[in-house]
Amino acid sequence: MGQPPSNRQIAALLRRIGNILDILGENRFKVMAYRRAADNIESLPQDLADYWREGRLREVPGIGEALAGKLDELLRTGRMSYLERLEQQVPSGVVEMLEIPEVGPRTARLVWEKLGITSIQELETAAKAGRLRQLPGMGAKTEARILAGIQALARRSHRTPIGEARPVAMALLAGLQEAIPALERAMVAGSLRRWKETIGDIDLLVAARDSEPVMEAFVHLPDVAEVLLRGDTKTSIRTRDGLQVDLRVVPPERWGTALQYFTGSQAHNIALRERALKLGFSLSEYALKREDGQELLCAAEEEVYEALGLPWIPPELREDRGEIEAAAEGRLPRLIETADLQGELHAHSTWSDGTASIEEMAEAARARGYRYLVITDHSQSLGVTGGLSVDQLREQRAEIERLNRRWTDFRLLQGAEVEILADGALDYPDEVLAELDCVVASIHSGLRQNREQITARALAAIRNPHVDILGHPSGRLLGHREASDIDLEAVLQAAAEAGTALEVNAHPARLDLDDVHVRRAMELGVPIAINCDAHSPGDFDLIVYGVATARRGWATPDRVLNALSLDQLERWLHTHGKGG
Repeated sequence: MGQPPSNRQIAALLRRIGNILDILGENRFKVMAYRRAADNIESLPQDLADYWREGRLREVPGIGEALAGKLDELLRTGRMSYLERLEQQVPSGVVEMLEIPEVGPRTARLVWEKLGITSIQELETAAKAGRLRQLPGMGAKTEARILAGIQALARRSHRTPIGEARPVAMALLAGLQEAIPALERAMVAGSLRRWKETIGDIDLLVAARDSEPVMEAFVHLPDVAEVLLRGDTKTSIRTRDGLQVDLRVVPPERWGTALQYFTGSQAHNIALRERALKLGFSLSEYALKREDGQELLCAAEEEVYEALGLPWIPPELREDRGEIEAAAEGRLPRLIETADLQGELHAHSTWSDGTASIEEMAEAARARGYRYLVITDHSQSLGVTGGLSVDQLREQRAEIERLNRRWTDFRLLQGAEVEILADGALDYPDEVLAELDCVVASIHSGLRQNREQITARALAAIRNPHVDILGHPSGRLLGHREASDIDLEAVLQAAAEAGTALEVNAHPARLDLDDVHVRRAMELGVPIAINCDAHSPGDFDLIVYGVATARRGWATPDRVLNALSLDQLERWLHTHGKGG
């Protein structure tokens, strides 16, 4: 066997197992176990193969004895016989249908078994011919939605979600620094440094006097599958996951201009070059050059902006959306930082679809220095997640109260992630919602309703005085599911009127609200909550993605709910919950 599969490749195999089991109608907990293990493996700080070599597979959350055996076989032989057996039961094209936004496992199985359809192309042909509406439970509207879903799948960007690209980039940087401990500076650049939600190629920048040892170490890193270009100042490789990574090496005295240039964005750089010209400079990746040809070298990025009469502009803002003008006028905001956050307002436990107990989630939050954690397990109608009945909700309250007697420096609050039903009603009656400390209302089903319907659902929730936060408002999953057709401007206007907060869901598959709508929330005075939607202790680490998205939207600490102290948060929740 050659090079072991990457974490991303292993995660894809486990998700494929979960999808096949779902099509076959297997127990939902078994399906979820494979998907959760895939998520955990993808977010590991090192290769799963390293855990395997060290006999530590069982230390990875979600990997039990049975799965450890399957992974051992994969890492030893490059094969997984269990997956091969499953693939004999379901055609691969049927599994691929699950990539279509409107096709779930039951639909895929139905069209396969009843119509013999085994590919997306065959499904599209059948839908256009009106054959799908003949199936039980499917009509013309469902058929039209499936066609729209197939078209949406074809439109998907070839860019990589940041949650997949960033771990690859950080692992490569760590490998370089381990290979060359004396490396002066090494950073990500490009859209990754600006924390854009999707990434084209990964850009890495290194400062070194001698580029040759750096390039030599780079091309021999374990994740390198192919060397595309090898040069003195630039080397490009393709990783095992198919990502292109460009490494540039510059002299330390030119680091500042190079970092600024290769961070971008292109629009920001053009505007900055125009400012430089007005001040008698030309600006390139190499230096600031005066009209007489004399170079002004900048070893630090701050020096570039200073020479142009500006304070340093955070990378997240560099999109030519008014940041240069704001910097020139001293109006750059003090952006939210991870250290500002006092707690998490959206977390799940084993009471619904989380992988850890309330106690384990609380201790993980405390270990991060948080002062509070809101447990928001799913409400009753979302059966796939094991949502809580009203009686279970009250039993959970007793557990939370018992745990709270343990700490003096930390507090658990009881909330719920309450489903907004198809007609706009909430999944618990108002008298039950009134008992909760914090209510996150979300839409998980019916995401393909028309604009008027899905917007009306969200507006009804926002205007309910017991709803504190609208969760992941657009419902998108980056690279997998397009946003719903919700009218976010109407949602933001209603939230401003009602005083309801909107969530910035930090999970890198969501990043929802996106940065553009965070900026609009700031303009309208809408509070936001930056939440991990944590289903395991490790998910708290995802907060960096949510904070970066909020920063891209010019969010400030005073407008972020979970930057409030516990006392301030409880006052806000009490006032908002009473409709005040």
